[in-house]
Amino acid sequence: MAEEEATFAEETGVSDRLRQDLPHSARMYDYYLGGKTNYAVDRTAAEDVIRRFPSIRTVAQINRAFVHRSARFLARERGILQFIDIGTGIPTQPNLHEVVQREVPQARIVYADNDPIVLVYADNLLSSSPQGATEYVEADVTDPQKLLAAVEAAGCLDFTQPVGLSLNAVLHFVTDAMDAYGVVRTLVDRLAPGSYLAISHCTPDFDPGAWAAITDIYTEGGTPLQVRSKAEVERFFEGLELVEPGVEVAHRWRPEAGEGPTLVTDAQSSLYAGVARKA
Repeated sequence: MAEEEATFAEETGVSDRLRQDLPHSARMYDYYLGGKTNYAVDRTAAEDVIRRFPSIRTVAQINRAFVHRSARFLARERGILQFIDIGTGIPTQPNLHEVVQREVPQARIVYADNDPIVLVYADNLLSSSPQGATEYVEADVTDPQKLLAAVEAAGCLDFTQPVGLSLNAVLHFVTDAMDAYGVVRTLVDRLAPGSYLAISHCTPDFDPGAWAAITDIYTEGGTPLQVRSKAEVERFFEGLELVEPGVEVAHRWRPEAGEGPTLVTDAQSSLYAGVARKA
């Protein structure tokens, strides 16, 4: 982390929570995307992943592209004006609210994350268009009731109206022991009819050996990881109406020209994605 970033972390009171002795999933993801908000310990772990699965950087790029496409789709084609983005991570341009507000300037977005490093960069998430609004709440996806209470307390969203719920590249960090499916049910149950759920999720389906090794790297670094099969990812959408093409390898979910890598194999992608509507 740059000196000025460390100084700001100290001033905001989060420096004692920014562990530098263990790799962190958000900082590793930042490294995959070519960012600079990471420590040596993160780069070491990330390079270990890259040695076992060289296309992990491509996975990160494909995920970012899906985040943008799905958000645009919901704003442009389904008229969604409110969004909750859980597991926001370190801000990367363009942020979700920037993508959405280009389509509908009056859109309102609440970001939720429990990572102290995201708090350091929260100002980047609050640069709303004049017509819209953005908020950031510190909350943990594994405590969905508390997270929902924090989002409501922010006063940015109207829960009587449809919401786009983004759970992208986060649920593989919520294991079955953490009740991943129960977490999603609790979140979706609170949303109004006409709301949408967007998920992207890493999978071992195409290269189980590599993903077993990756799981070990994250787990040994203190971050539980559970990648899931297509059927297991589809289960998150039970009771909802999947938008075509259903749960698909992410780079083939409603692809757009110039939006992320496209000439890749399913194994290189190793990421499922889907969007579904609550009736």
